[in-house]
Amino acid sequence: LRAIGVFPDDGEGSTNIAGVRTDVDDAVVPELDITYFITENVALELIAATAQHDVELQDGTNVGDTMILPPTLTLQYHFTPDNTFSPYIGAGVNYSYFYGDDDATGFSNLDVEGGFGFALQAGTDIWFDEHWGINFDVKKIFLDIDGDVTLNPSTAVSTDIELDPWIVGVGVSYRF
Repeated sequence: LRAIGVFPDDGEGSTNIAGVRTDVDDAVVPELDITYFITENVALELIAATAQHDVELQDGTNVGDTMILPPTLTLQYHFTPDNTFSPYIGAGVNYSYFYGDDDATGFSNLDVEGGFGFALQAGTDIWFDEHWGINFDVKKIFLDIDGDVTLNPSTAVSTDIELDPWIVGVGVSYRF
């Protein structure tokens, strides 16, 4: 169980209207991950979390907010899994599903589409005993998404957002 910060690298997106750009904010949320060791050093990790992000025009005008469910599966290599200090690296795939789109005043029909991305990760476990430890983890997810919103009464705004978030986490580990 970790607390993670989701920090879109840039979070900016281009739109179909000249001079108008979009922006996505940061979020801090709880996360659950399950790691299954295939061999002594190789493991699969599945993370699950959900976060709310505000979508804004670059001038700070709130377009609305959306929820994201970004399950990520990585294949990890643990260098020293039986040591107190156990670093690892990983790579994998992410699918980000957006739901609960909520329009801000003056906007309607906010629709943020999901998408696939690649993930890289590095982290370490620090074990206090056979079962309990703490975990530090950093992931970079390469993810571009599309969104649409209508500026009332009828101006359609489409955006291509390069999220490419950094996900930084710290948590408590329990090993069975």
